[in-house]
Amino acid sequence: MLSAYADLEGRMRGRLGGRECLYVPSCRFGLYLALRHWCPPGGRVLMSPVNDDVILFVVLAAGLRPVQAPLDPLDGSLDVSAVPDAVWRGLSAVLTTNLYGNPDPAPELRARCDRSGIPLIEDAAHAIGSTVGGRPVGGHGEASVFSLSKHAAARTGGFLTFADPAHRAELAAARDALLQPTRATAELAHLARPYAESALRALRLTRAARAAFRLLGLDERAGIRMPLRPDELKQALPEAPALDPFHSWLRVDLHDYRLRPGPGRLRRTAHALAALDSVLDAHLAGTVRLSASEYADGRAGARAPQPLFRVPLLVTDRDAAVAALARHRITTGYLYDPPLDTYAGEVFTDPSPDPAPAAWFARHALPVNPRHADRALAVLRASGIAPARPGGAR
Repeated sequence: MLSAYADLEGRMRGRLGGRECLYVPSCRFGLYLALRHWCPPGGRVLMSPVNDDVILFVVLAAGLRPVQAPLDPLDGSLDVSAVPDAVWRGLSAVLTTNLYGNPDPAPELRARCDRSGIPLIEDAAHAIGSTVGGRPVGGHGEASVFSLSKHAAARTGGFLTFADPAHRAELAAARDALLQPTRATAELAHLARPYAESALRALRLTRAARAAFRLLGLDERAGIRMPLRPDELKQALPEAPALDPFHSWLRVDLHDYRLRPGPGRLRRTAHALAALDSVLDAHLAGTVRLSASEYADGRAGARAPQPLFRVPLLVTDRDAAVAALARHRITTGYLYDPPLDTYAGEVFTDPSPDPAPAAWFARHALPVNPRHADRALAVLRASGIAPARPGGAR
């Protein structure tokens, strides 16, 4: 087991220029480890309100208070200049999102965190191939977390990376203490799932399968956001930092998020990581085409293209665009609407000091898989979907 971890860690270390890497079963699990290690319980963490709701629950499970940041309405990145000094003074850490692979301004955040004496933690789940400030995303903070379920499509696994190797022994011990034992049934289900999904797509049974999942309780989202269940969440908060009281929220979309991987899962992960460069090339080519379209944010010529996980096109009617794409069997995922401060309320998070840009972006962003660039653009244009611009968003 250790040799398999070491092989994966070595490959990732090479991608990050020698940065220390620790294999974890999921990005959310790695983020929990990082927050526990670098932040004091009860601390306050600046984060993006346009983010997976699971990340909000990870921050709460770590015994921390989420503080929602103002965003750039064109790409959903953190707007450093719009964070008031009073907010900076009360923070224990900053957590980036690098939404869809668009980098947050890590050099500026690094400088501000240094002045405040707090750690920068990078969530690079969407950004395994992106760069900022001349370094890979994930190379600026004290810690960063990566997912192998996004670009690499391994459906499992990730990395917690960190600048100082002296932290490795403590983090590895914390990881191993929190991992749950490998289950044969979970390993078989993981290995069989891609073949089952491929068969369903070939038979055009995707809708029927999703309906069956809902009936069996396996589809935990009726809409974009999972149910908050505020009364239960209030009861869990005093038990933080801990994973078990928050398990029902943390497991959504990924029930094996803290499962020790078996050999079959590790072999599939290694294969997916070995193929990553070709995947990133395809994502880069599609990103270039989408970023040149009328639906893009208009900044394509001002910055180097990135191999985005999804390209957030800006459309006037996001729901109509999603429906148009669905009619052509192009699935839209990774929507994060409403923003987390609207979703969770002030009981569970500090609201953004400037919420309008995030609300606008969440409502109008249409994340498109770059590998479907040409088909998606053809559908949007044929359906009369109009591009949007954030005039008056602030």
